[in-house]
Amino acid sequence: MTMTTSGRSVARPRATGAGVPALSGRRQRLRADLAGLSPALVLYAAFIVVPMFLALFLSFTNWDVIGKLHWAGFANWSRFFSDPGAHHSLVVTFELAGLSWVIQTPLAMALGLFVAGAQRYRAFYSAVYVVPLLMSTAGLALMWQGVLTPSFGGLASVASSLHLSFLNRNWLGSPDLTFYVIVAIIAWQFVPLHTLIYQGGRRAIPAELYDAAKVDGASVRQAFRHVTLPNLRYTIVTSSTLILVGSLTYFDIIYILTLGGPDNRTMVLAMDMYNVGFTETTFGYASVLAVVLGLIGVVFAVGLVRFTGFGTMRSNQEGIF
Repeated sequence: MTMTTSGRSVARPRATGAGVPALSGRRQRLRADLAGLSPALVLYAAFIVVPMFLALFLSFTNWDVIGKLHWAGFANWSRFFSDPGAHHSLVVTFELAGLSWVIQTPLAMALGLFVAGAQRYRAFYSAVYVVPLLMSTAGLALMWQGVLTPSFGGLASVASSLHLSFLNRNWLGSPDLTFYVIVAIIAWQFVPLHTLIYQGGRRAIPAELYDAAKVDGASVRQAFRHVTLPNLRYTIVTSSTLILVGSLTYFDIIYILTLGGPDNRTMVLAMDMYNVGFTETTFGYASVLAVVLGLIGVVFAVGLVRFTGFGTMRSNQEGIF
């Protein structure tokens, strides 16, 4: 079709409809993505979203399980902000998270880089390291309880037999020592998981990068600094997120070994929440602690993703699929 303007004929562009197939293709891909994600989304909603909203609702009520729900407004939240016990538990939780990260990250990275080698003996060590991860946390706690119990525990027997008096201590009853014993036991159990993560991250680094560094005359330390660490950036973020968020849920090992003692030195927020809910049967206030615990986990995870650029990462092998 043409139209005349000032004596000249100008062709009018026709709508070809080329954008329609592209739009249809995007919709089909969106439907396919939703269909693939739907089982995970349903499970996530059922076990994460719904319980969180339920806990948030219960935090505004007074409920002892047996009686009826009574609306409490912000009374439970006011109690939290003025509760020194909850504040102490919060501090202990942050201490446990921070110290767990400081201890587990370098250990797991070192072991992960070691077992990433092609030698068979390293593969054997890799299998041995995983053993604590395969065991029940409750079973591990009972085992360590038998080892560390003073007077008749395994470590006390070794100390008596070998005349090593420095080993004969009240490992689970000393306010100055027990917290660090708990941190060490937790690290012993979970370092294998992060070792596997770092092992996979190291093996994903192209060998050509190390060959180029060797050609440039880089030492082993320089290759680690300029090749290994930058390429392990997102592996470190993943491992750190699991350590920090996972440290908020440590309960069973503390419950079995110390019950939060001595002198509340190992009273983390999860343990405090259990005591408030199942000992005092004040589930409204326990729900406040649960919501706070969940919010801290979200802040840890989102903070790591935002401040490290993890959310904008791109695959090194982008374009293969």
